[in-house]
Amino acid sequence: MHNGTRLSQFIMEEERRCPGASGDFSGLLGDIVSACKEIASSVANGALTDLLGDAGSTNGQGEAQKKLDIIANDIMVRGNEWGGHLAAMASEEMEGVYAIPGRYPRGKYLLVFDPLDGSSNIALNVAVGSIFSILRSPESIRQPGEAAFLQPGTQQVCAGYAIYGPSTMLVLTTGQGVNGFTLDRQVGEFILTHPNLTIPADSQEFAINHSNARFWEPAVRRYVNECLAGTEGPRGANFNMRWIASMVAEVHRILMRGGVFMYPRDTRNQARGGRLRLLYEANPMSFVVEQAGGACSTGRERLMEVVPRELHQRVPVILGSRNEVERLVRYHHEESEEAFSSPLFNTRTLFRQL
Repeated sequence: MHNGTRLSQFIMEEERRCPGASGDFSGLLGDIVSACKEIASSVANGALTDLLGDAGSTNGQGEAQKKLDIIANDIMVRGNEWGGHLAAMASEEMEGVYAIPGRYPRGKYLLVFDPLDGSSNIALNVAVGSIFSILRSPESIRQPGEAAFLQPGTQQVCAGYAIYGPSTMLVLTTGQGVNGFTLDRQVGEFILTHPNLTIPADSQEFAINHSNARFWEPAVRRYVNECLAGTEGPRGANFNMRWIASMVAEVHRILMRGGVFMYPRDTRNQARGGRLRLLYEANPMSFVVEQAGGACSTGRERLMEVVPRELHQRVPVILGSRNEVERLVRYHHEESEEAFSSPLFNTRTLFRQL
């Protein structure tokens, strides 16, 4: 048994440092943590309880759902609707805003979440996770609709994720640094095991789906080609490339040892802005990464300063070690936007040798 600080104690001590705190925020975090524990159990027992595989349904964006996508979403909704801390919720798996049922009291916070990130990996026993972000509900709005959620990432009160791997961890920031907690299954409590996580400014590791190279814009191609050139190239160093297809797992690795993660805009997702969701994925992960000393960008602007236009808005994502992200941003500003948008560029990239 670990004798370290329990997450419940850590949250309470943090709240005591805030004059006038009512305990409402601690209660909300406690509900989220309990939901993550339940999701962790469902993921761990998926093969034993016939919860793996497709659900035969799609979410609001027309994407196929796994059985555990639906179960994880239901757990998060059920675990947070009754506590009186929330005014409303929004999820990647739900088309619109989830209003708190009238039989429960309403609170002053909004919760957005991706209940099971990386769910395509479930049947492979690869790490998946849950991502969440807490916002303040506008005081003047009794029943928040979509507009209440359209806040830039800089307005987040708290963000974090749970990762369900060999051990279950919860990583959390309230704007005062980043801390990691490991679930002690013997006592059913998260214990502080990774205090004050920081991301090194330099790294020789990057994560990107290289099979999409022919669709990338010039800045990304330039960066990756330089990394792949190794010691003989302009960077003068050998880089490692990783790709897990689970944002939670990618970000967790970066928090543990540095690196840069890229899901950039490309010629296939250009019309919709990118691949990853701003509210459910990009913003909460950006809050965590920045609080750990890293940087986050679309390639052209700071991710947390993007003002959302819609609930399921997508954006390009580049995040991780500060110096690598800044290099990528510089490359984006040096490359022509018109070149990426032109049909000639799109055609020629299909045949260009890397």
